[in-house]
Amino acid sequence: MIDLLLPTSIAIGLLTWSLVAKWYVLPWTRAQSLEAALTPLLLLNALRYVGLAFLIPGVTAEALDARFAAPAAWGDLGAALLALLALLALRQRWSLAGILVWAFNIFGALDLVNAVLQGLRYTIDGHLGATYFIPAVFVPMLLVAHIVIAVVQIRHGSPVHREAAVGVPR
Repeated sequence: MIDLLLPTSIAIGLLTWSLVAKWYVLPWTRAQSLEAALTPLLLLNALRYVGLAFLIPGVTAEALDARFAAPAAWGDLGAALLALLALLALRQRWSLAGILVWAFNIFGALDLVNAVLQGLRYTIDGHLGATYFIPAVFVPMLLVAHIVIAVVQIRHGSPVHREAAVGVPR
């Protein structure tokens, strides 16, 4: 039974954060410029340095399998740094900003999917200790945020969204 707790938590988290995105985040982004819509989503992802906790003895109940802990921790740190770089590029209006946001989004999403799969494969139930909240709450939220970032970028490229963003009637 205990082996179903984390997958169940992840599934409920994905559902809950998807509803938050559908009912609150996506409608809000429609009225925003690309920069304004992506800034809070990138800032949220900049907090992924928290994944380094997988490497700290005592934070987890037992030492985690290095096949999971190291790639998850360092991947999260890399994603956090890419999110900050993409945010800087976006806010400074660098010509490569869009590419950097896409690069972050693809890397970050793949890192999360890999971490979940490797965690389910190599982490013994109960060994996550205090870091349980990361895959149970934070990962589903971040996965949904990656989808929202992609939707916002795709939508922003459409003429309809450009008109709405600058206040021009359709």
